[in-house]
Amino acid sequence: MNVYGINDIAELIRDNAYVGRGIVIGKSADGKNAVSAYFIMGRSANSRNRIFVEKDGVLYTQPFDASKVVDPSLIIYAAQKRYQNKLIVTNGDQTDTIYDGLKCGKGFAQSLKSRKFEPDAPNLTPRISGLMTFENGGFTYEMSILKSADEEGTACNRYTFDYEPLDGVGHFIHTYEGDGNPLPTFRGEPERVMIPADIDEFTDALWDALNHENRISLYVRYTDLANGKEENRLINQNK
Repeated sequence: MNVYGINDIAELIRDNAYVGRGIVIGKSADGKNAVSAYFIMGRSANSRNRIFVEKDGVLYTQPFDASKVVDPSLIIYAAQKRYQNKLIVTNGDQTDTIYDGLKCGKGFAQSLKSRKFEPDAPNLTPRISGLMTFENGGFTYEMSILKSADEEGTACNRYTFDYEPLDGVGHFIHTYEGDGNPLPTFRGEPERVMIPADIDEFTDALWDALNHENRISLYVRYTDLANGKEENRLINQNK
């Protein structure tokens, strides 16, 4: 971490066996690109039986071997989807909740008021979401985490963070603090991380730092703010 509290994301996660699912949003160091990244990890055979697939501009999680799927409800969803000048990225089917809310004129936080953490006791996995809004050659972004208020899942706490981008700075939010049983929920604000100018440098550093036994898939997108051109990297552990 440097004196301004900006971390090397690889250093944050390299020795952490299980950060779960994670979202990074920010701006490249050269100021030219809006950056988003989403990764998934898994411990169970059902969770590990997944890949990322991009169809018609939408990023989906999909079974690697459909014959081995036990319960698709929390592992198969649209992870990244665009609505007009906005890009949605989440760790669950709340992608569609946000999309439908935007279509109805609702904002990011308002759209998520109808949702809460995942019903996977005892973990009660948080729902994490991000929204990038592109306008006038620039962008802003918001991030959200919906967490259980207690061990029983009695109530939901909803936190929303609103950012103006800085060159070379991103924010990183993930579902778990680390491995455990039950899994310890992410705490605090999204972590500030460095975003390099080069997409391959960022992709390789993030993928290599994720625990090699538990990592599943990673998707990184750099969007040129001058012309809107998108450059993507998609990596699946299952090939």
